[in-house]
Amino acid sequence: MIVEAAERTREVREYYFSRKNRQIAELNARRDTPVINLGIGSPDRRPPQEAIDTLCDMAQQDGVHAYQSYLGAPQLREAFARWYERYYDVKLDPSCEIQPLTGSKEGILLLSLAFLDKGDKVLVPDPGYPTYTSASRLCEAQILSYDLREEDGWMPDFDALEAMDLSGVKMMWTNYPNMPTGAPASRALYERLVRFGLEHNILICNDNPYSFILNDKPLSILSVPRARECCVELNSLSKAHNMSGWRVGMIAGEREYVSELLKVKSQMDSGMFRPLQFAAAAALDRGPEWFEKLNGEYRLRKQAAARIFDYLGVKYNPDSQGLFLWGKRGPDAEAVSDRLLEEAGVFITPGFIFGKNGREYLRISLCAEPGVFEEALERIRKVI
Repeated sequence: MIVEAAERTREVREYYFSRKNRQIAELNARRDTPVINLGIGSPDRRPPQEAIDTLCDMAQQDGVHAYQSYLGAPQLREAFARWYERYYDVKLDPSCEIQPLTGSKEGILLLSLAFLDKGDKVLVPDPGYPTYTSASRLCEAQILSYDLREEDGWMPDFDALEAMDLSGVKMMWTNYPNMPTGAPASRALYERLVRFGLEHNILICNDNPYSFILNDKPLSILSVPRARECCVELNSLSKAHNMSGWRVGMIAGEREYVSELLKVKSQMDSGMFRPLQFAAAAALDRGPEWFEKLNGEYRLRKQAAARIFDYLGVKYNPDSQGLFLWGKRGPDAEAVSDRLLEEAGVFITPGFIFGKNGREYLRISLCAEPGVFEEALERIRKVI
C-alpha cells in the first residue's frame, strides 16, 4: 500500500468467521467430503412463503427499483410496530420510534458512530458478540469489559459494575437471550438494567435477535417503565424468520435516539429495496404457529447437538435458549475445536473468540438438520 491504514483499524482484525470460512474453503479443496460447519448461526430453513411471494410479485412491478426513503417504507415500520405490540406488549410509534436497518449488525456500528466520541467508554460483556468490541474500537472508544460467569447464570454482576469507575461510560451492550451462552432474559434483569442506566446516565443498548428461539415468552427491555429514557433495542428477522441473508433489522427507542442514528445511516445508504421491505412486513405478520413450528424443529436439533457434547464430555445447560448450544469442555477447548476441524472435518466454534470467560467453552450452531449432527458425531467418533 502507498498509504497507511487508519489508526482506528489497528486494533481491529478481520471478523473471525470471515477468516475461518477461508480456512474451511481451503480444507474443502483437499478433502473428499466437505467440512460440516456447525459454527455460524445462519438459519438453513426457508423464510415464510408469504415473504418470498411478496418479494417476487413486487419485484415485477414498475416503480419499485429506484432509491427508497431513508426512513423505510411506512408499511414496514407499521409491521414492526404490530410485531412489538403483539409479542412484546410494547407500543411503538412507527413514525418516529422505529428505524429499519440492513440487519441489526449494521445498527451496532451506527449506534456507536452516532453516540461515541474518541475516548468515551463502553461497557461490553465478556463473553459477548465480538462486534460490540470492534464497532467501539472503530469509533476509538475505550472498552470496559464486564464479566458474565456461569456461576451467576451468565448475568451481569451489578455489585461489580457499581464498583467500577464508571466516569466517562456512555454506552452498555446487553444481549438476552444471550449469545453465546443461551442464558434467558428476565423481567427482573431488564428492570435492573433500566435502573442502572438511569442512575449512571448510560445508554443501554439491548441486542434482542434471539428472543423467539427456543423461548415461548419473548421479552423486550422497552416494556419496562422509563426504559425509553435510557434504552434502545435492536432486533432482526434473521433468526426468528429464517431471513439472515435478506438483511432486515430494526432499532426501536425514543424519538431522539432514533433520529440521531438516522443522521448517520442516511449518509451510508440510499434505502432498502422496496419489495424487500414489503416482504419483511409479510413475514412479521405471521402468527404464533410460525414460531411453534420453528421451535419444534430447533428442539430436535438441540437434542442432536447435545449428543455431540455428551460424547465430548462437554457440560451444558439443556434449558438454554437461542440458536446455539454452549458448553464447558475445559482448558483444551480451543485445541479440541482445531483438532475436530483438521482431522474430523467438523467445525465447532471455540469459546475464546467471545472473550476470556469463554476460553474453556465450545459452541454448536443449531442451523443444521438432525442428520447432519449425526454425521458429525460419526466423524468425531473416528477421531476421538
